Amino acid sequence: MATKLFGTDGVRGTANIWPMTADMALKIGAAAGRYFRNDGSNGHRVVIGKDTRLSGYLFESALTAGLTSTGMNVLLLGPVPTPAVGLLTTSMRADVGIMISASHNPHHDNGIKFFGPDGFKLSDEAEGQIEALVDAGAEPTQANNIGRAKRIDDGRFRYAERLKSTFPQGIRLDGLKVVIDCANGAAYKVAPEVLWELGATVIEVGTNPNGFNINDGCGSTSTRTAAETVVSHGADLGICLDGDADRVMILDENGRVADGDQIMAMIAARWAAQGKLKGGTLVATVMSNLGLEHFLLGQGLRLERTAVGDRYVVEAMRSGGWNLGGEQSGHIVMTDYATTGDGLLAGLQFLAAMIETGQPASSLVRQFDTVPQMLKNVRYQAGQHPLAAPEVNRVIEEARARLNGDGRILIRKSGTEPLIRVMAECYDECLLREVVDEIVAAVERAA
Repeated sequence: MATKLFGTDGVRGTANIWPMTADMALKIGAAAGRYFRNDGSNGHRVVIGKDTRLSGYLFESALTAGLTSTGMNVLLLGPVPTPAVGLLTTSMRADVGIMISASHNPHHDNGIKFFGPDGFKLSDEAEGQIEALVDAGAEPTQANNIGRAKRIDDGRFRYAERLKSTFPQGIRLDGLKVVIDCANGAAYKVAPEVLWELGATVIEVGTNPNGFNINDGCGSTSTRTAAETVVSHGADLGICLDGDADRVMILDENGRVADGDQIMAMIAARWAAQGKLKGGTLVATVMSNLGLEHFLLGQGLRLERTAVGDRYVVEAMRSGGWNLGGEQSGHIVMTDYATTGDGLLAGLQFLAAMIETGQPASSLVRQFDTVPQMLKNVRYQAGQHPLAAPEVNRVIEEARARLNGDGRILIRKSGTEPLIRVMAECYDECLLREVVDEIVAAVERAA
């Protein structure tokens, strides 16, 4: 195989174009089945969830065929959020969980994410072994050992009950008006249900999926519609999820957006005051704002940075014994309650803080002043290596020297798209724009 199959979050790409083809999904399913059914018995299970993309039907069927061909029994959850797959993998005693989703990407993309029997995303090593089996070709089982497939109709209700159990006992959402934007994605049913059952008056946005409108002008990456809805309805809060509901943006009563950094800062400070923040540490990626780091230091807490990707955040949390982490993009991971990012869970934590403090959302969404940050993306073609160009590296080093310790620069390849991400932070906004534009121009020339 010329190109590595797994990226930073499973396998992802445009539907019906390699690697996201029916044939490849069948091979991936067979390889995963052979990897997890390593004792040859027929008691092995896999749960499969998906979001609302049209191509989900294609990949659900292909994965099921591949998995059952190697003797795995498949439990089909239908449209459920990614964190529900992590939860149900463990509660249903499955050997592996699979989520079919391209998260915040547009409808024409799709992806395949794997969860181990402990509900956490698979390690790089495990994915590498599955990829090796894809290359080698997984041997099918004998005819009398072919696996079975079964629809599980109450998966979202099991997940909803788990979510409600995390909400503090004795309080309800009565009197609160909440806008919930589900991005026409996987949480379009469960999110409004949970909020209503806890007592909120619920105003829905992005809850009419048609296979094509997931993340289209709605959700955590496009909050304008939700913000306008919050203001026009006089709502107390807006919760914007992405297509698979593992990330979130919070909107205050004025429609102002709080990203993952601000949400993590609020939860970290509250948990620390309550003695719940393990090790006095928040785990976040290199993309999180310097302002978050300064805020935590002022609270006597520390920030542990990781590579970009919620799986790396979770790996660091588990190895360090920490229980709170996430990404600026809105993945919030609370391992006391869940094994992966959960946007609705984070939204409930924010609502609980509003009720317990008596403060409006506007008082909670701005925990710290951000250091000016700029992020630009440069697209490149397959086979190109613009970051290896000497001219690009010279420009990057000159830019770092110009910042002179008063900011930072981060250049990296996206793990899910053919993009070079150029990010910088600096208190001097004019200098910030100059260094980012110079690096972007150099990368564009090399690409």
